Amino acid sequence: MQRLTVAGRLLITAIIVGAIYYGFTKFGGQEALQKLAPATTASATNTADSNESSSSEENSSATVEGEKKSFDYTPPGPIAGKLKGVVELGASGFNSFIIRIDADKRWKLEKAEFGNSLVIENMASDDDIRAGLKKYIGGMLDYGVSGKDIHFVVSSGAVKAEGTQKIIKVLKSLKYFVNTVTPEQEGILGLKCVQPAEYADNSFVADIGSGNTKISWKENGKLTSVESYGAKYFQNGVSDETVSKEVGEKSKKIPEANRKTCFIIGGVPFELAKKVRKDKERYTVLDAPSAYQLDNAKSKAGLNIYKAIAESTGCEQFVFDWDANFTIGFLLDLP
Repeated sequence: MQRLTVAGRLLITAIIVGAIYYGFTKFGGQEALQKLAPATTASATNTADSNESSSSEENSSATVEGEKKSFDYTPPGPIAGKLKGVVELGASGFNSFIIRIDADKRWKLEKAEFGNSLVIENMASDDDIRAGLKKYIGGMLDYGVSGKDIHFVVSSGAVKAEGTQKIIKVLKSLKYFVNTVTPEQEGILGLKCVQPAEYADNSFVADIGSGNTKISWKENGKLTSVESYGAKYFQNGVSDETVSKEVGEKSKKIPEANRKTCFIIGGVPFELAKKVRKDKERYTVLDAPSAYQLDNAKSKAGLNIYKAIAESTGCEQFVFDWDANFTIGFLLDLP
């Protein structure tokens, strides 16, 4: 058999390729390719759009979650004024405050000290109490507060404690008068200190103390305060459920119009605010109760109270004031 030349082989190959191409176009192959290409391109485009959208949503969510909540308010400061001091004899400690206050009751916190006393556990001796009180008195005198402008107030929670009589006895021996307050009075004094006048119609005040919790508000010019369990309720064998139920019922008495903002003070709110405070801001907006993981029993109990107030009122903005205390409200009430 005669072998094909190179030119012959190329000619035969060209004929075969031409035949295949003719058959492909004749029976719709080109149309199939055109249909397939747009579908593939569209699928790739949709996937890219989807990924971009997802990424955008994630970035948006991260931005929202990363935002620091704030309460932008600056209280009016005193014009000139004089120094006054007060020592709170609380269920969990002796706390002292020095403020400068003017004739129009504008005030500014100058100095604050906090300490433990174990009064409610009746574990403080006369000597412990005398030493603690002398320390606070001496500090105030050194700061420039006149002796006649130093006051002592026993919190309504501490009044119930057996050891409180030791405090009163020691103070009398030091020639000082001891002021006592009822839970209702304490709640109202706390409101006068912490609630800005501009927020009187749309807010309420919660003071979560060790011995009791005070919830207060202003409606139609009238001040109202109710009392419930304090953050040491566990020492009396009271269950979380019992406390949550009662605190919730008391909180529901707050008018709907006053539930927009809660100004919150007290020992446990102080601990919660420390975890989220930014720099030296005076007002710290607390996180939702579910955001906190706490260790000790008192803090957990206080968180249970905070949660009950939040859930029963629907209030979403709880503002902690680093300078406020009900005893400052006592100073504001003095002539």
